[in-house]
Amino acid sequence: MLPKALREKRRWKAGTKLTVEERPEGLLLKPLEKKKKFTVSDWRGMLKYKGPPHTIEEMNAAIEEEVRRRHARGRY
Repeated sequence: MLPKALREKRRWKAGTKLTVEERPEGLLLKPLEKKKKFTVSDWRGMLKYKGPPHTIEEMNAAIEEEVRRRHARGRY
């Protein structure tokens, strides 16, 4: 457990997970970085599509075709 004064100086909350790295001059403590959980909204617009817009029916048909293709190959 780290003393409160050290945690406050570094702005680490109680319970912060740390990585410990051994160095010649001592130990280096760094907060463990949390991986961001992405949502669908985070990914929206990342891939640009250049072409005519497709209808929901066309997209559903393409998905169904891919499912059939994968079943035929034994990949589902």
